[in-house]
Amino acid sequence: MVSIKPSHLDLWVGAKMIEEFIGIEKLLFNIVFFLKKYLKTTSWVTNIAINPNTGLILCQISKESFFKFYLLYINNLSVCLFLLAIIGRLLDCLETKIFKIMATLGVNIDHIANVRQARKTVEPDPVQFAFLAELGGADSITVHLREDRRHIQDRDVFLLKETIKTKLNLEMAATPEMLEIAKKIIPDYVTLVPEKREEVTTEGGLDVKSNVQYLKNFVGNLKDSNIEVSAFIDPLSDQINYSKEIGFNFIELHTGKYAELSGSKQYKELQRIIESTHLANDLGLIVNAGHGLNYYNVKKIASINNMNELNIGHSIVARALAIGLEKSVREMKSLIKSN
Repeated sequence: MVSIKPSHLDLWVGAKMIEEFIGIEKLLFNIVFFLKKYLKTTSWVTNIAINPNTGLILCQISKESFFKFYLLYINNLSVCLFLLAIIGRLLDCLETKIFKIMATLGVNIDHIANVRQARKTVEPDPVQFAFLAELGGADSITVHLREDRRHIQDRDVFLLKETIKTKLNLEMAATPEMLEIAKKIIPDYVTLVPEKREEVTTEGGLDVKSNVQYLKNFVGNLKDSNIEVSAFIDPLSDQINYSKEIGFNFIELHTGKYAELSGSKQYKELQRIIESTHLANDLGLIVNAGHGLNYYNVKKIASINNMNELNIGHSIVARALAIGLEKSVREMKSLIKSN
């Protein structure tokens, strides 16, 4: 019997993750490990049963929930016990936050296009710089195709879709023009953002609460084209709840206020982001975050449990002016991994 007190977690651990954890290149089994959502911290693993003939390990949590570990090609009791020890160690690490899923890094390359558009010329080409970002470890490339085309151009987005090896996140306003462009490009996912012509950069989150029916239709149209959809919103409970109602797959929490504050005020905003992340997870939404994150403030956001991806652009491009884009991406990725 193992007595482990799980914290608030929602995690799938597959064979690949366990391979990395114990350092074995090829395993003779495939583990699907489901840690039930929304476990209270008072829940305990109360019983574990092992059947070496069928290769089934069953862990009971209180009276209502079960962990199931189905082990293929295992018919030896000692091997089952060894695997059970690995599973127990994983749970220990999850509880103490030694082992957690690392947030991925989406690199926004809009500011490369800003330099190009300052002279209305052909360089620097954001498509080429996306390649360098991927070399540095970027997990996705983000571009914002604005209505006024002040930086990224249609040509850029179409070429990025054809050339990048990671994922393409297309930020855009919820307009009929952008809907048609997205349906032609088919990015990996679309992030809907607010736009004002007079703003220098996006100033706040999208008000999904005030546009429920319109956004339901808009999001449904994108999903019909097999495009996943995210909402760039402020970390507010009503915006999160309406994002779920509308049908978004993801939300991206606006971290601009957190980035601007300091001291106790920044700590308070951080807690609001953490609480918003937990609420969104409870609703089944995948949580990304971005805006204003840099090499000094990113680690606390990256350390939030179940944070999926951080989208960062300006600080990486600014750093790249001194050391090159590939190296600046590697540095940011290292800060995120350090959590």
